Amino acid sequence: MKRQKALTHSALTMMPALLLAGCGTSGSASVSGLREVVGTELVSARGATPADQRRIHRTVVGLCAASVWTRAECARHGERDDD
Repeated sequence: MKRQKALTHSALTMMPALLLAGCGTSGSASVSGLREVVGTELVSARGATPADQRRIHRTVVGLCAASVWTRAECARHGERDDD
């Protein structure tokens, strides 16, 4: 009976942990998959305020550094840099 109780206790303790482990986030499967999610709408995007524009630039820098966008797309974003 003690063994049954111990097994039940172990199962009840481990089940939530196993379920939570399966619900975690993981890295993107591929750059092309991430590219599909992110899109290229920020290329040449202009923010309404200087703070908005800085946020766009920071996002673009990360996407270019991770090679999510092509060099040409990254260069195209920098071409319209008015500020």
